[in-house]
Amino acid sequence: MRLAELSEHSGVSTATIKYYLREGLLPPGRQINATTAEYDEEHLRRLRLVRAMIQVGRVPVAKVREVLGHVDDDSLGRSIRLGAALWALPQVPEPDEDDEYVRAAHQEVTTLLDRLGWENAKQLTTISPAYRSLVVAVAAFRRLGYEWGAEQLAPYAELMHRTAVLDLDNLETHPSEAERVEFAILGAILNEPLLRSLHRLAQEEESTRRYGFA
Repeated sequence: MRLAELSEHSGVSTATIKYYLREGLLPPGRQINATTAEYDEEHLRRLRLVRAMIQVGRVPVAKVREVLGHVDDDSLGRSIRLGAALWALPQVPEPDEDDEYVRAAHQEVTTLLDRLGWENAKQLTTISPAYRSLVVAVAAFRRLGYEWGAEQLAPYAELMHRTAVLDLDNLETHPSEAERVEFAILGAILNEPLLRSLHRLAQEEESTRRYGFA
């Protein structure tokens, strides 16, 4: 398809597509002549991924380029490729390691990982943004006087592990490695708000069952 057709099929303006091409977010089309290139379904799929990252995920263009670089890196193994792409997404600020609540949160999260037997997660604590995010959240709870720790978190972690199994089962239904990593990126951007919405709906349902609508 030509650029105008790519725009029509994707709903993205030609000016925006040209911008994505200049920024390296979209691979160049097959050159037909000096002024015309041809695009295919792979371009359309990548364009939709880029739009989801920028419009829904609010990921900055520079970060999108970094994530897609990992998606396209065939030299990486699946776990590293997937992890590198997810870790390139925007994350929470680094925790203040001098903060007493952060130190306590580290202890609780380490206890949690031991309790769950998540040895691989323990090995990644120094580089994992997810670990840092959890520490920051636990520290915030404890700073406000809520003694959330390993005991309170364990049932939630077990539910999340079941969710992760479903995520990877769905991921493995996609044929190519690039599609699997792309699916994981979309999952990070779209599944998290989806799961958050389901969580809130479940809370509304359970709250009204227990306490009524008053």
